[in-house]
Amino acid sequence: MTNSSHYIDALGHSHPPAQGARIVSLVPSITELLCELGLAQQLVGRTGFCIHPKDIVERISKVGGTKDVNIEKIRKLAPTHLVVNIDENEKPTVERLAEFVPNIVVTHPLVPTDNLALARLMGGIFGVEGAAERWCTAFEQEYATLQAMPRAPQRTVLYCIWQDPWMSVSKDTYIAAMLAELGWRVPDLGQARYPRFEWSEGLVDQLDAVLLSTEPYRFTEAHADALEKQLGIPVFLVDGEMMSWYGSRALAGLRYLRELRAMVEGAA
Repeated sequence: MTNSSHYIDALGHSHPPAQGARIVSLVPSITELLCELGLAQQLVGRTGFCIHPKDIVERISKVGGTKDVNIEKIRKLAPTHLVVNIDENEKPTVERLAEFVPNIVVTHPLVPTDNLALARLMGGIFGVEGAAERWCTAFEQEYATLQAMPRAPQRTVLYCIWQDPWMSVSKDTYIAAMLAELGWRVPDLGQARYPRFEWSEGLVDQLDAVLLSTEPYRFTEAHADALEKQLGIPVFLVDGEMMSWYGSRALAGLRYLRELRAMVEGAA
């Protein structure tokens, strides 16, 4: 979103164009997007979880994790801009960084189509509007292809992100919004954004399938096979990056949704 020649972030803060910015990204998916838009040379810092594109990010200084951030290392990098996310980064840490980083760009994509505004925000602030628009065109085309698919029966799926304790996602998350593009819903497991749950007959009875994500917990096919035998309903291993990473990976994520639907429908 723009305001005259300024660009408005998720908290309503206005950012003027800043070609030549020195950027630290604390959001893995947005680090990948910035590289996709041709801004790798301006990325001076990234988290250890910023792993894509591998050959490019390995040349960029690590500044800790998304939550365990090395404040002094970032200070020495002298960034002009810090890119953060409401879900992934902790407010007290961002407030400390704001004491010496002039510009804090806050992001908060909630549904797949929010990626269009995200790409335009990054492209506008950092002077690569053309690259951002080309990416948006590709995204819109892929999204239209997904929307053109015949509607499938609505399904209830449990998307698992952790075990010991078992954890899932609420309907308000980006992941649930991705699933909703297929007409799938997640069960109501309480008020938490990423709720803990216990397996029960009542829970399993309302499910059409269980999806085990490859991140943040590293579920494997062996986990899926064992759980399917235990529950007696279909259990699938899904690519967590495709389902939860916004930014440039979201484009591939739309294609992945079509593959996922075919896989689940094939087992129905």
